[in-house]
This record gives sequence, structure tokens and C-alpha cells, in this order.
Amino acid sequence: MRLPDGRMCPYYYANFHRREEGVERCRLLEGTPDAARWTVAYCRSCPVPDIRRVNTCARMNLQGRIGRRHFWERQRVLVQATCQIDGTPVADPYVGCGRCHPHLTFVVADGDTEES
Repeated sequence: MRLPDGRMCPYYYANFHRREEGVERCRLLEGTPDAARWTVAYCRSCPVPDIRRVNTCARMNLQGRIGRRHFWERQRVLVQATCQIDGTPVADPYVGCGRCHPHLTFVVADGDTEES
């Protein structure tokens, strides 16, 4: 679903079509204690839409929580990624674990190999 800032997020849910006010939630945070504190304001700094836009691996699980990386930062959604295949944490969710999709290797041939 489209966020208020225009990005697409698979975890954002808003029920605007049934005339119910205030029915917005983040499905990434469902089942956690942070789900009650979540507001749409957290979507502005959330990395999940960018992660899902860049890396569409279906075997990468994302877990989210509301918190701070450093004490001087404001609270935001923090994301941890794990690989479904072996359950190990993914160091960079924008890139992926590297096990599911091997890196491509390009071989460039010399220009003198053309046959005339």
C-alpha cells in the first residue's frame, strides 16, 4: 500500500474506503509491544520501503521494533533481517545474504577476437 509520502510499503495498512477513521497500522510491528505506540509519523524515517524496493528476495524475513540506535536520536523503526534458509542474520538488508542469489560475474573479451 502507498504511504502518505508516496513510497510503497508491503506492511502499511490503512482502511480509508470503509469510512473508518484512524484504522492505520504497520503489519511489521504486529504482535510486538511496539505496535500500540506506532503512528504514521514513523513511516517517514522507516527503511523498509527502500529495502523492499531494492531487494525483493522472498526468503528474507524482516523484524521491526521501535527504538534508537544512539541515545541522542529520536525513536524510529529499526529493522533486522534474517535469511529463511539457514536463519542467520543478514548484515546488509539492502544487498541480501548472498546465499539465495549468487553474484553475477561478467567476462569481457578482447576486441581482437572477432572473426572476419
